[in-house]
Amino acid sequence: MSENWRKAGWAGAAIGVIAAGAAAGVAVERITVGRGIRMKARLALDAAGDYGSLRGTEGTCRAEDGTELYYEVDELPEESPKRRMRRKAPPPVTVVFSHGYCLGQDSWHFQRAALRGLIRCVYWDQRSHGRSMRGLAQADGLPITIDQLGRDLKAVIDATTPEGPLVLVGHSMGGMTVMALAEQFPELVRDRVLAVGLVGTSSGGLDEVTYGLPSVGTAALRRLLPGVLKALTSQVELVEKGRRATADLFAGMIKMYSFGSRDVDPAVARFAERLIEATPIDVVAEFYPAFQTHDKREALQRFAPLPVTVVAADRDMITPAEHSVAIKEALPAAELVVLEETGHLMMLERPDIVTGLLTDLLTRAGVLPAATNVGAHGRSTAGSAAQPGG
Repeated sequence: MSENWRKAGWAGAAIGVIAAGAAAGVAVERITVGRGIRMKARLALDAAGDYGSLRGTEGTCRAEDGTELYYEVDELPEESPKRRMRRKAPPPVTVVFSHGYCLGQDSWHFQRAALRGLIRCVYWDQRSHGRSMRGLAQADGLPITIDQLGRDLKAVIDATTPEGPLVLVGHSMGGMTVMALAEQFPELVRDRVLAVGLVGTSSGGLDEVTYGLPSVGTAALRRLLPGVLKALTSQVELVEKGRRATADLFAGMIKMYSFGSRDVDPAVARFAERLIEATPIDVVAEFYPAFQTHDKREALQRFAPLPVTVVAADRDMITPAEHSVAIKEALPAAELVVLEETGHLMMLERPDIVTGLLTDLLTRAGVLPAATNVGAHGRSTAGSAAQPGG
């Protein structure tokens, strides 16, 4: 049993680093800093007290397979749905935020805090993430697909915003979800979507990402990964124990995949760690294969008539900036911004810049006046396709 436990632990740690930690961002540095500094990070988070604590009007809806999806709505204070109906006012613009792999709606904490009271927003937890139910179709043995996530997003929109203009924003897997929605429901995009924000995401080709490894290492990883995934899903409890036991050993690598700078607030790092730790390892394993076959390059054309902002990070090894450049090339009118010394979790690492870019997008779409900008500006390359980091 001890030998099996050791193997499962290493398997859990490996897939947690490559698939989950890298893609979603575990962020407390346990190797390169001492125990006292780690404790300060936790205390700082506790003292701050608000990361991930913002709440809205709660609700649930059912996906096509019966999976219960959890969402929250931040209404405009003066425009509650009942009051709007009494005044027969037109429905407001709603921004719908879709989070990334192994995260949850709380990963938009900084953007949510800045936009609260300015515009109606919907935040939701993708299936098997956050407060949403584990996917029922997956419990029956059906593999998860990005297309399924797009249909889940449609169910959330139908429940929260059955009418009125929309702005769609997605980070990483959430951006792929938005693309899948557009591919399957083109009339929704044509008739109701005003603008799109794609943050640290990809339209395809993720099977070629090296995660910063040499080509030999990447080839070995891809060769071993199917067996590792199978082991993870067959020994979940054992792997979770191993994952926790080896967390310190792999935290330095995890940090590298999460952020691109050295000055990340320890409280924010701790917040990111808590987000990823909330994702069961079998969910990590369940979702990962879907990214290898993801291809929504043709679906991008649904966004061609719209204001689109694409945000990339020069040190993102999960959805490298080249993938955002490819989106820009498919959508020449889109604004591409590459953030320097930044990693995959850019909305946590550079919250003011990302928030500013999203409010700029809302301004370009005619949703907010320019005076409502709430964040700093990044490097804009609206006029030409930017090179990563340049």
